[in-house]
Amino acid sequence: MVKWKNKACIIVANQQSLSGLSKFGDLKKRLTFLLGALIVFRIGAHIPVPGVDAVALAKLYESAGNGILGMLNMFSGGSLERFSIFAIGIMPYISASIIVQLASEIIPSLKALKKEGEAGRKVITKYTRYGTVLLAILQSFGVATFVFQQGVVVTNSLEFHISTVVSLVTGTMFLMWLGEQITERGIGNGISLIITAGIAAGIPSGIARLLALTSQGSIGMPTAVSIVIGALLLIYIVVYFESAQRKVPVHYAKRQIGSGVMQGSNTHMPFKLNMAGVIPPIFASSIILFPSTLLSWFGSNDTGSLLHKIAGLLQHGQALYILLFTVTIIFFCYFYTALVFSPKEMAENLKKSGAFVPGIRPGKQTSQYLEQVVLRLTLFGALYITTICLIPEFLTTALNVPFYLGGTSLLILVVVTMDFSTQINSYRMTQQYESLMSGLDMKSLSRK
Repeated sequence: MVKWKNKACIIVANQQSLSGLSKFGDLKKRLTFLLGALIVFRIGAHIPVPGVDAVALAKLYESAGNGILGMLNMFSGGSLERFSIFAIGIMPYISASIIVQLASEIIPSLKALKKEGEAGRKVITKYTRYGTVLLAILQSFGVATFVFQQGVVVTNSLEFHISTVVSLVTGTMFLMWLGEQITERGIGNGISLIITAGIAAGIPSGIARLLALTSQGSIGMPTAVSIVIGALLLIYIVVYFESAQRKVPVHYAKRQIGSGVMQGSNTHMPFKLNMAGVIPPIFASSIILFPSTLLSWFGSNDTGSLLHKIAGLLQHGQALYILLFTVTIIFFCYFYTALVFSPKEMAENLKKSGAFVPGIRPGKQTSQYLEQVVLRLTLFGALYITTICLIPEFLTTALNVPFYLGGTSLLILVVVTMDFSTQINSYRMTQQYESLMSGLDMKSLSRK
């Protein structure tokens, strides 16, 4: 009997270890898939659209790539500079998502779809994809028109426009599909990781350009050192604020469950200072990029036209750009937080579980209290995000830096990296917990 129990324990231990290995093997598969998907993204960023003189295009971008073009190139991972099939990147999908989410709060039929669960979500996703195709066609046509006007195309107009629209729209739809696959089969949010990978890919070339400008005397050594120190300081500030939390105390009353009594306990609900993450700056950049890019492309020939003047006002460092950027970031901070957080639902869940906030009555008063807490946090979070995104804008003008420095890119890079690390740790803890529970179940069965 004793030998049988020992053998059973050995079998249970072996099964538990194999289960743990299989679980971590699943994490390895997800990370491998993510790496492979990002490699595919970087390969596609180097496949050029046919019919363009690459040398002439590089000279054109070098002379006009510090403003809106620089920012659009950043989000596309350098694809615009090379005019690859991913030149317009994932921005049409982001713009379509904004439009659909706003419409779902205004249009009753879409609002009803949101309440239908998974079926409604699939319909809204379908509408988002249709919107992505439409916006991608408009934006790719604008890109083709702009590039053709610069005299860097070696084919006729009709052939170039058709091939460019087809290539760029296909590239955008492929990136959208790739992002969904990363979210489903990899780790983290696929769209955010694709944008982050594009930003990270530009870091080595940015450092090389800074060193080259310093050696040529275009930038003084004190200015170069100030840029590096400023970037490191901003990274520290972002990490500090992203880790900041407002802990709301929660007390669980004594409850009777069956024949036993569960003692009361004290805990807290953590609310992040920045509950919206990187969504507001991405959405704000998309809102400004799309019209300003089209205006600059269609009004590029006539410098005295109204379109050209408006496009000039929407360039980096201009008062209109800073004002619109600030307003849209603050708006999307509140809008996205309202989408993901429901104080009424949270108050009801607390009440059902027998929990309450000390000094606040359960139900409606708890809902109002939580709403006030979140609104205050959102205000400070919006001001923090806006400041981080605008500081490099002012420094670029003050230090006369001859290339694009983006606070938005730095914020996205740091926040998505922190979120990615958190999700990996959470996934590992979940798998370890499941492995432990399965091992305990097997032990109980062996005892029986």
